[in-house]
Order: sequence, then C-alpha cells, then structure tokens
Amino acid sequence: MLLTELKNGGPAGRLYVESLTNLLAVHLLRNHSATQLRVALYNGGLSDRQLLLVTDYINDHLDQDIKLSDLAQLLRMSQFHFSRLFKQSMGVTPHQYVLQQRVERAKKLLKETKLSVMEIALLCGFSSHSHLGKWFRQHIGMTPKAYRANEN
Repeated sequence: MLLTELKNGGPAGRLYVESLTNLLAVHLLRNHSATQLRVALYNGGLSDRQLLLVTDYINDHLDQDIKLSDLAQLLRMSQFHFSRLFKQSMGVTPHQYVLQQRVERAKKLLKETKLSVMEIALLCGFSSHSHLGKWFRQHIGMTPKAYRANEN
C-alpha cells in the first residue's frame, strides 16, 4: 500500500503515506525489537476541545497539503497517539476524515458555484480533476459532473 501511494502521489496521499509509515514503524518496534515498547494508552479519544481544534484546522486548510505531523503537533502528541485517538473519537482515520471533508466541500461548491471541476478540485486540495473524480465516485457514487447535473 505504501509503495502504491508513493507512486500515485497527491496531497491526500502524503497524509496517507505518513499514516502508513507511522504504523509500519510501530509494527516493527512491537514485533522485531529486542526491548519491549512501552506506549502510553489513552482512554476515551480526543476531548471536544481537541477535536474542535483539529477539525477547524483541517477545514481551514483543505486546499493545502495537510500533514499528519502538523495535526499531531497541534495537540502536542505523537503521530501514532494522535491517529489512534482521532480514529477512536471520529470513527475514521485522519486521512479518511480529510478526504471526506474535501469531498463535502466539493459537493457544496458544485451545488453553489459555476466553477469548473478543475477549479473545485484545486480549492478542495485535490491535485487534479481526476483525483477529485476518483474520490468523489468512491464516496458519492457518481462523477462530480453528474452530481452537479443532478443538483441543478
């Protein structure tokens, strides 16, 4: 999965690659280290305040490259713990959440503006209209163009 994502690239891909790299590092430490890894465990996920801080950051920066390290740094915790707590709180990984938010913003722009699909893709943080199309079809079940036609 890591190699495939590295070859495909794209802004959403970087967050996904960071997540996979982090998981690989933890897996290697847990299963192939001579010493036992001691990791602090958190119960209950992120607090409401922490979630608001992170989700606001994501929504304010959807058009940019959002890194897992930046999100974790907002809360002053490791990427591994941030990912775990985020998923525990939101039910999806940070990468999946960012993609969902990008698709939701694209839906709104398709409904409310006359911008081209390429312009919308860039405003939502996708590297191209085909990148938007791929994730849009996966989440919504139709192309952005078909969605716009159905909504108008």
